[in-house]
Amino acid sequence: MRNTVKMFVALTALLWAIGVQALDVQEAKSAGWIGEQRDGYLGLVTEQAPGDIGKLLARVNQERRSSYQEIANKNQLELRAVEALAAQKAIQKTPPGQYIQGADGSWVKK
Repeated sequence: MRNTVKMFVALTALLWAIGVQALDVQEAKSAGWIGEQRDGYLGLVTEQAPGDIGKLLARVNQERRSSYQEIANKNQLELRAVEALAAQKAIQKTPPGQYIQGADGSWVKK
């Protein structure tokens, strides 16, 4: 019983942390500070973003790269192929009003 409670507390904390991170990304996207790049990663849209946005970008992009690499390894694909597919999906899922990277590398509102 005691182990079950400990596991429940740990799982709750993990889910809360994941939710907070996702909320931070969504808030940053909604504020126009970050956007989805054509390479499957997040990018800085404006230099006027708060300083901690850079840390958020680094953390999320590192997690994405790790996930992409795992998928590539499992499916015997090159990392670039997984990144490209992830970029397409992320850009498609981006709601209107948020930024995506255009074909020329510039930021455009979707």
